[in-house]
Amino acid sequence: MPAVHAARPIESYAPIGDGRTVALIADDGRIDWLPLPGLTDLPVFARLLDDTTGGCLELRPDGDFRSTRRYVPDTNVLETTFTTDDGSVRVTDALVSGVAGRLPWAELARRIDGLEGRVRMRWHVQPGSSLQTASPWLERTEHGEIIRSGETALAVVGFEHGPAKADGEGHSGPVLDGSFTTSPGSRHLIALAATHDEPLHLPDPHNVDDGIDRTIANWQHWSRVFSYDGPWRDMVQRSALALKLLIHSPSGAIAAAATTSLPENPAGGKNWDYRHAWVRDLAYTAHALVRFGLREETHAALSWLLRTIRAHGSDLHVMYTLDGGLVPEPTEYDVSGWQGIGPVVTGNPAGEQLQLGVYGDLLAICRTYVDAGNVLDVETGRMLSRIADRTCDVWRNPDSGMWELPEERHYTSSKMGCWKALEDAIALAEADAIPGNAERWRAERERIRSWIDEHCWSEARGAYVFYSGSDELDASVLLHAPSGFDRGERMSSTIDALSVELGVGSLLYRYSGVSAEEKTFVACAFWRVEALACVGRHDEAIERMEKLLTLANDVGIYAEMIDADDGSAWGNTPQALSHLAFLTAAMTMREVMPDDLLPDS
Repeated sequence: MPAVHAARPIESYAPIGDGRTVALIADDGRIDWLPLPGLTDLPVFARLLDDTTGGCLELRPDGDFRSTRRYVPDTNVLETTFTTDDGSVRVTDALVSGVAGRLPWAELARRIDGLEGRVRMRWHVQPGSSLQTASPWLERTEHGEIIRSGETALAVVGFEHGPAKADGEGHSGPVLDGSFTTSPGSRHLIALAATHDEPLHLPDPHNVDDGIDRTIANWQHWSRVFSYDGPWRDMVQRSALALKLLIHSPSGAIAAAATTSLPENPAGGKNWDYRHAWVRDLAYTAHALVRFGLREETHAALSWLLRTIRAHGSDLHVMYTLDGGLVPEPTEYDVSGWQGIGPVVTGNPAGEQLQLGVYGDLLAICRTYVDAGNVLDVETGRMLSRIADRTCDVWRNPDSGMWELPEERHYTSSKMGCWKALEDAIALAEADAIPGNAERWRAERERIRSWIDEHCWSEARGAYVFYSGSDELDASVLLHAPSGFDRGERMSSTIDALSVELGVGSLLYRYSGVSAEEKTFVACAFWRVEALACVGRHDEAIERMEKLLTLANDVGIYAEMIDADDGSAWGNTPQALSHLAFLTAAMTMREVMPDDLLPDS
């Protein structure tokens, strides 16, 4: 078992990506997470979860140093500045894009520019065991050393990066490493090229260097198209860029996070694989992207979702793989996990659950799409009409709720989601976007509201409860202030009850009793901000928003959870839902609050 101190804090990592995979770079320059070739493949570099045989890519000064970092403005290209007693250097990290978009192979580039003095740098490339499923080996060819791991082939190229020493005999697998010394104005480059089950292209390192500049320009062009001019603009831009990293460009699907098995509490157990596409998260993302005026990502995500649903029958699934398949049951791997906290898994057990809220999520994204001036195809219109009818038939049933719990109950937020589904179906029918019996949907919508009022409101608690007959609370009901279900006194009173029982300062736990099992949930805290704005408590919304923005890591990234005691990050990262909750809160506040109350951008 590796020492607990070996793992870097989750908040120390900054993500970069190319539309197919994501690398996580620690503040000391070590890359501890890089699945190849795609995000859901087994990670060739996974020291994040396996300190013994996980593998990593190191680049750092040879000796003591201090580091600061930032993203190149309006990009997902990372700059880390290392300062030693002898001088300073800047490392620019990018997953490189091609002339016409994403490269057909993975290309990780690390450019080193000497700034002051002379700094001796060392680098180290060691592929891992892919969670104990492969044993990498070194192949010497006339073009240099190639590292192979299963069907994945890797090569290291560069210039002015020192002679590479190859060791194929180590007990943990092959290693390539080297060293060099920077001087003011010097430039050095190390790049990793990788393919999977195909020939390996060895790029010209000078072309890779040019590719870093091209990648920066591509990201900055995307950011110029991104349309937002309002409060917290810099953080809004960063969160939108973080979401863009999670959009799977080959399909248009949106991953819930870039990692698997990062724990939600020190005891372990709740270690899930979030590298899949949840209907809920995709709907929230597309809703945000439409409001930002991003057309291509919105259309790709919605089209992918509709094709995927049709491919798997009329019953909605909670989540799908990024290529449109059904998510497999979990597979557990014999590695230690982050800080020794297991298990480490791929797959997710919630794929087959009944979650009634997804009906509302799907219809909401389609309504948003139509409201933005787009037109649904005939088959999609028919499918949505059938789903609205299905909602009428099944809303009375218990389900697993938004939190994917094993106990099926009449969860309040699920019923509210069904109300929202019919609300949006009615609007789509009235706009002639879908066929169907809007009168039936209207009548059933009112029955749902009456049922919630009778069974899911507690006068004693002054709050909407977790599920019917309960006196427990659930933060997900806050989503139904912006949905329009309730922006009045009952929702305002629910916010207060949640704050008393689940709140810790600006942070919020998910539901009653869960504080014994996990940390606070970032998205819930932003949902409270948005709900406060919707019920007219504007000063409180701004105060809590400002506090939450200080809890992102040094480059503006949120994981899934935050420890309320020390501010450390927990759970998978970067987490789409965390950034989405911030984005929607910021946009809702801009829409419902007077300009003079909002901070300058």
